[in-house]
Amino acid sequence: MIVDFSQEYKRKLRTADDAVAVVKSGDWIDYTSSLGKPVLLDRALAKRKDELFDVKIRGNLIAGPIEVAECDETQEHFVYHSWHCSAYERTLCDRGLCYYIPMVFQNNAAYYEFFLDVNVVMVSVSPMDKHGFFNFSVNTGVAAPIARAADIVIVEVNENMPKLHGGYDECIHISQVDYIVEGHHEPFEDTPVIVPKEKDMKIAELILPYLSSGTTFQLGIGSMPNAIGEIIAKSDLTDLGMHTELCSDAFLSMYLAGKLTNDKKTINRGKGVFGCAIGSNKLYEWLDDNHGIAAYPLEYVNKPSVIAQIDNMVSINSCVAVDLYGQVAAESFGTRQISGTGGQLDFLTGASASRGGKAFICMSSVHVDRHGKLHSRVKPHFNGDIITSPRSQVYFLATEYGVINLEGRSTWERAEAIISIAHPDFRDELIKEAEEKKIWRRSNK
Repeated sequence: MIVDFSQEYKRKLRTADDAVAVVKSGDWIDYTSSLGKPVLLDRALAKRKDELFDVKIRGNLIAGPIEVAECDETQEHFVYHSWHCSAYERTLCDRGLCYYIPMVFQNNAAYYEFFLDVNVVMVSVSPMDKHGFFNFSVNTGVAAPIARAADIVIVEVNENMPKLHGGYDECIHISQVDYIVEGHHEPFEDTPVIVPKEKDMKIAELILPYLSSGTTFQLGIGSMPNAIGEIIAKSDLTDLGMHTELCSDAFLSMYLAGKLTNDKKTINRGKGVFGCAIGSNKLYEWLDDNHGIAAYPLEYVNKPSVIAQIDNMVSINSCVAVDLYGQVAAESFGTRQISGTGGQLDFLTGASASRGGKAFICMSSVHVDRHGKLHSRVKPHFNGDIITSPRSQVYFLATEYGVINLEGRSTWERAEAIISIAHPDFRDELIKEAEEKKIWRRSNK
């Protein structure tokens, strides 16, 4: 027997303007993540600027514009926060209109359960099904714990959201919703796939010999994961799996090449597991109603004890810089926030503990500043930079000049190995720095 939820739906249906009337000065509001951004509700809340003060909003990997941040440069009325910056949110940080929340993704649910106030959550969902469930879609990784913590739950029905199958917490029932908002939404902008740079492709080629058929992958965000996806799609590797916090077009490339089967996974066999997804419309079409895909909360996807259960688990992430001690900066240039800690540390820990597992952190050896000057990404030592991954947990490190393993290495061994994959133009200078820091053996010339 199917229960008819149509009357309850009508009773809870509101316009966006009516729904945001519940927000009070001083409230904490959550927009959740990525496509979960409530476009209509955000616009309606921004219109209340002059009557509200000190309303604080959290989000994560959200594309612009975020109206509540853009409409109030004084931040007297709205203050926006992100726990992992998208390219757009990075520009807000640069303008002083966004504050970063340090967070490791495996603890996302715990933060909301034990420490954070949520007065109102506003989240985009797919249309309700016949059983009264709204689907959190590509926002499954973070949405349910936030909704459970909220005093008031408002769902914005977005007709473009793909419906995802999940392990748990991929849906919210109408009985748990306070208000429902409908309205027209523009189709999602077809995000262009990031074209890998030549150096990215070289690094991917150097990593390939470390990979084997039956490997399960976690890939981070950016051009490096896409390079890995392209290289793998053209390789002889077979029966690959997906267990990743972020599902990107790299996995779609692997699937279309017949490489991604998930048949050899030691847990969730036959299912590609992920928490959030950001990519092209083709990616969202692939994920929609796909029984070979399972969306899970990040408390599961990113838990090192879960990751460690997957044999031959390989984690591949990027960084901004590394110092001669093996410390990794992956989320900031100096103190300028550009992304977030995300799951890098979670997967470093989990993949390292996996039987046959490996964890790679990748970077180009140099970068060019806006004045055209070349800078080494290998630093003598960090001085004020934000450390994402401590030297005690860094495993493989790769540039276009090679791949090194830092597990269990002493300070001089680390310095020697790291300098060996630095750009040749900077190696002599780095050796002098290592000598001054007494982490260079005289026999190493």
